[in-house]
Amino acid sequence: MRTVQHTLRTFCALLGLGLLLGWTYVARAQVGGAAVLFLQIEPDSRAAGMGNAGVAVADNAYALFWNPAGLAYQPEAVEVSLTHSNWLPEFNAGLYYEYLVGRFSVGKFGNMGAHVTLLNMGEHEWRDENNNPLGTFRSYDVAVGVSYGYPISERLALGLGLRYIYSNLASGIQVEGRETKAGKSFGMDLGLLYRTAPFSLGGQTKAQFSAGFNLNNMGPQIQYSDGAQKDPIPTNLRFGYAFTIDLDPYNRITFANDFTKLLIRVRSDSTGSRADPFYKAIFTAWRPIKVRTNALNEEEARYRTLSVFEQLMIGMGVEYWYNQLFALRTGFFYENPYNGNRQFLTFGAGLRYNILGVDFSYVYALKENHPLANTMRFSLLLNFKK
Repeated sequence: MRTVQHTLRTFCALLGLGLLLGWTYVARAQVGGAAVLFLQIEPDSRAAGMGNAGVAVADNAYALFWNPAGLAYQPEAVEVSLTHSNWLPEFNAGLYYEYLVGRFSVGKFGNMGAHVTLLNMGEHEWRDENNNPLGTFRSYDVAVGVSYGYPISERLALGLGLRYIYSNLASGIQVEGRETKAGKSFGMDLGLLYRTAPFSLGGQTKAQFSAGFNLNNMGPQIQYSDGAQKDPIPTNLRFGYAFTIDLDPYNRITFANDFTKLLIRVRSDSTGSRADPFYKAIFTAWRPIKVRTNALNEEEARYRTLSVFEQLMIGMGVEYWYNQLFALRTGFFYENPYNGNRQFLTFGAGLRYNILGVDFSYVYALKENHPLANTMRFSLLLNFKK
C-alpha cells in the first residue's frame, strides 16, 4: 500500500491542479509544492468579471480577499454577500464553492469584516493497492477569517487579515498503521491601498488613480499525517492599479490591472524536497524556476526555465456603471503556458437597487475543452446603509 505521505501529497496535488488550474499537464511540476490552493480561488463575481483584477479597487466586502486595506475607505454600513459557483462544470463532478463575507464600520477607526470559505470536493472511494474497495470518504476545505482596514491618512490605508484553515482531504483512514488527519494551519494578510484625490480631466469628467498591494496567506506549512512531509500554503503577493473616470454624474468607467506572484520556494536534493518557511520564501521565491514541460517520466522529461516575470499571473479588466444601478464588465486573465496555462476572457454584469445587489460572471476559456470553461459565479449582496 502506498505511504501516507505519497498518497496524500498526490491526492492534494491532483485536486489542486484540477480544481484551480484546470488539469494543465505542463503545470504539474511546479504547482505541486503548495497545498490548500482553494485559498487562491477568486470569490467575487464582480472582480471575476473583470479578469480577476481587484487589489486596487477593493471597495466592497470582498476587500477581505483582494486587499483588506480597502475596508478603510468604505462608508458606514453593514454589508453581507454570498457567492456560489458550481466548480469545474465541464467535469460534471458535483463540486461547488461558497464564500460568505460581511463587513461593518467601527467609525473613525475604519471597518472590520469576516468571511467563511468552503470548497466541497465530493465523496470518493478509497481502494488498496489491489483495487479492493475500503470504503468512502468526503473531501472539503474550509477557511474562516477576520480582517481590519484602517485609514492611515486621507489617501493611504492599511489592512490586516487572519484566517484559520481546515483541509479535510481524506481524514480517518488507516494507511500502514497510521491514521490520516485533516490538515490545519492559519494565514495572515497585509495590505496597503493608496488613492489620489479626484482630479479633473476637463468639463464634468473627473478621475481617480489608485494602487494596491496585498501580501496574503502568510502562515505555517500544513501536513495530513504525523511524520508526513509538510507542504506550504499558497502565500502570494498581489499588486496592481486602477483608474476610475466619472464621465458625468451618470456614467463611470474603471480600468484595473493586477499582477500576482506565488511566493513558494521548494528545494530538492538527494534526500528529497522541502519548502522554505513562508517568512523566508517571501524573499527566496523571487528567482527563475525550472519546470518540466512534457512528461511525468524522468527519462523523457524536458525542462524550461521561467523568469520571475513569466511566473506572474496577470489580470486586467474594465467595468462600466450607469447611475450606480447597472454594470457591465469584461476582462482577460493570463498565465504563462508553463506556469499554470490559464488563459481566458471574462464577462460580467451587476445590478444595484436599494439595499440589494446582484453580480454575475462567466469564464470563456481560450483553449478547447478547458475545465474552467463556462464557469459561472453568482453573488448576492445586501448593504444596510446607516
